[in-house]
Amino acid sequence: MAIHRGLLYGAAMASALWLAGCAVEVQNLQPAQELAAQVKPPGSVYTGWRVFQDKCARCHGSAATGTASGPDLRPRVGEMGSRRFINLVLRRYDWNIPAAQAGSESAAREALVESVMQRQAGALAMPAWEGEPRVNAHIVDLYAYLSARAQGTQGPGRPAP
Repeated sequence: MAIHRGLLYGAAMASALWLAGCAVEVQNLQPAQELAAQVKPPGSVYTGWRVFQDKCARCHGSAATGTASGPDLRPRVGEMGSRRFINLVLRRYDWNIPAAQAGSESAAREALVESVMQRQAGALAMPAWEGEPRVNAHIVDLYAYLSARAQGTQGPGRPAP
């Protein structure tokens, strides 16, 4: 009888632990979108803000809201992920034509290059920053700042360090 009672207690204890584990699992079933919204991009918003002020604010405004020289970056960055952002900023000029055409020998690209060479169009709008050490070293931070501005989690002022 004592062996039966020990087995019953053991089974009851194992069942209770199993049910407790299930209860924890049920409590953690948040929609994936909620969890994804809580994940911040890697990088420092503050460091990105400092690089932005030094290298980008002259054309895009101190709050990334745009000027006559450069567009508002918030909607543009809000539509792209970090990989696309890094590729666009570091490796190509912004010619106001799709990225696929800008990297190819398309007729649109060639016409633009020709008009720049003939001085019929202005200079290329934005330089590629691949050779700039400060931008290169902090491109993830720059994306963190602009992404926070695009999502509305960072206001126009200086972020906290």
